Amino acid sequence: MKRPVMACLALLAAMSALTLGACAALEPNPPSSGEAGSSAAYVTGDYKIGPEDVVEVIVWRNADLSKTVAVRPDGKISLPLVGDVTAVGLTADQLTKEISARLKGYKDTPNVSVVVQQVNSYSVYVMGEVAKPGRYQLKTYSTILQAISLAGGFTPYAAKNRIFVLRKMPGTGAESRINVRYDDVVSGGDIAQNVLLIPGDTVVVP
Repeated sequence: MKRPVMACLALLAAMSALTLGACAALEPNPPSSGEAGSSAAYVTGDYKIGPEDVVEVIVWRNADLSKTVAVRPDGKISLPLVGDVTAVGLTADQLTKEISARLKGYKDTPNVSVVVQQVNSYSVYVMGEVAKPGRYQLKTYSTILQAISLAGGFTPYAAKNRIFVLRKMPGTGAESRINVRYDDVVSGGDIAQNVLLIPGDTVVVP
């Protein structure tokens, strides 16, 4: 009698495992911390819109004029009635005012709001003696030390007091160099050296 009972118990256990496995397969996986969703939560009021960012333009009580658009490489977005509007370099509030001013030719009191839905333009490069050199997409303003942390930190060979940032100056395209001493930053002796990075910066750790 023992063998049939044991066989039944084994069969029931196998069926339970299959059922649980099927339920797990149907259950959606939670998003990982690295997955990008709406970036609006990461954007501060002084964030300046860049190329490839996605903005939502909402015109109250006018669905035809409300659009979600990507900023083109030339820095502009295209909207009904007003046509091309320069968005690069403007905050969401500044872009709101610009669109509102243009719509006044068609509506007496346009009620416009702009929301940055996706931040795609804020990327920096971390090179040299770090664990994971490469390009990093950022969602909020970051400092040199934060960027190095994203890159896995220093290697044992890093010259921490000879870090520098290569930055292209807006408008001119000329490249400037900002020298940073790690010891001064962490000691608080010169906290200004923990430079706030802008899109396109390259952090070099010799």
